[in-house]
Amino acid sequence: MSAVRQEAAERLGGAVEPARSVASRSPGNRAWQAFFHNRLAIIGSVMLILILAAVIVGPMLVPRDLALRPSPRNMLQPPSSEHILGTDEVGRDVAARLLYAGRVSIPVSLSAMVVALLAASLIGITSGYFGGWLDQLFMRTADALLSIPTIFLLLTIAAVMRPNVTVLVLVIGLLSWMDLARIIRVQTIALSKREQIEGVRALGAKNWRILLRHILPNVQGPLLVAAPLVAGRALLTESALSYLGLGIQAPTPTWGNMLNQAQQFALSTPLLAVAPGLAIMVTVIAINFIGDGLRDAFDPRRAG
Repeated sequence: MSAVRQEAAERLGGAVEPARSVASRSPGNRAWQAFFHNRLAIIGSVMLILILAAVIVGPMLVPRDLALRPSPRNMLQPPSSEHILGTDEVGRDVAARLLYAGRVSIPVSLSAMVVALLAASLIGITSGYFGGWLDQLFMRTADALLSIPTIFLLLTIAAVMRPNVTVLVLVIGLLSWMDLARIIRVQTIALSKREQIEGVRALGAKNWRILLRHILPNVQGPLLVAAPLVAGRALLTESALSYLGLGIQAPTPTWGNMLNQAQQFALSTPLLAVAPGLAIMVTVIAINFIGDGLRDAFDPRRAG
């Protein structure tokens, strides 16, 4: 009896092992394995996690007044045990302001990324699936927006409209969808011609069901790869606008308006400008490392 059980167990084990092997070779698993074997992607992920942890937890430990309330007695103090990065021109703690500013700059960039991805998905899928006049309208709009430098559009809109967090998120997001929408459109056209989609359509499935269940899941790769790159670009755009005085205004701190306020002290107290500049640079580098890792992992030419 024990011999029979052993033989059955061996057969079952032999049947399970190939199934596991096949699962481990699936495109999604292969892509994520490649990502986690990418050293720069891991470094970028660790950097970003540390930055997010500092931005989320730091303000819970640092009094808000230290970052926002002026203290004329402590103006332009050098780094010390009390003020790790010194103080600014009105006596506010620079390290505390970096943490509170990150709570604005990073959510703005992530929210703008979400807006851009939603717009690109909606426009790209609709344009590629339905074609016709909708395709022409969306693609010509994309061409028009791409022909104008984005920074000039942003400056014009920011000069006309009162800049605040909501406006900035919507403006940056709605001016960042064009390239990605083109990629999704091409993929949607290719997917629409597959026999599987033709068969589902012949069975009477409604368009919205086809789009949600068969098209959208198959264009998630480009969205996943583009997300970090869009977020990094949004962070740079927000910082540039705030630096130019057309973004989020003081007293709300952002890394960009910290640079704006520090420019007149760049020679006498360079740390005021170096600190937010490094925060922007390190965050964007971390995001780009993650984006490059996702691009390499989900590149079909590397699959195998």
